[in-house]
Amino acid sequence: MKNVYKLSADGYRGLNAVEEYVNSSGIPRGLLELVRIRASQINGCAVCIDMHSRKARSVGESDERLWSVAAWRDTPFFTDAERAALALTEAITRIADNSEGVPDDSWDEAADHFEDAELAALVTAIASVNAWNRINVATRLNAGSFR
Repeated sequence: MKNVYKLSADGYRGLNAVEEYVNSSGIPRGLLELVRIRASQINGCAVCIDMHSRKARSVGESDERLWSVAAWRDTPFFTDAERAALALTEAITRIADNSEGVPDDSWDEAADHFEDAELAALVTAIASVNAWNRINVATRLNAGSFR
C-alpha cells in the first residue's frame, strides 16, 4: 500500500489526536519516546524505531540510553520509574503472551511510580504506539518514510 495514512486520513487524524493528548499529559517526553521505541522494537516497526529515536535525541536523550533500550534490564542507565514504564510497555505490547493480561507485578510497579492520570496516559501511549506499529508493519512502510 503506497500511502495508508493518505487513504485513511480521518483515521490518521484520530491517531494524531491521541498523540497530542499523550504528549501533553505531563509524562516526560523522553520517557514517552523510550516507551515508543521499546514497543516498536518488539513489534519490528523500523519506521517507529527510526522516528522515535530521532525524537528522543531531539529532547535530550543520549545515544547510550537509546542503544540500551532493548536491554534496559541489564544496564544502569534507567531510573526505577523508567524501568517500570518499560516493563509495563513490554507487558502490554505482549499482552497475548500472558493468559491473565498484564501481570500484577508490572502494573503495581508502574502504579508505584505514576499517579493515576499519568498511568492512564502511559497506557494510552503504549496502546497508541502499538496501533502505529501494526499499521506500519502491515503496510510495509520503510524507515525514514515519515521524513
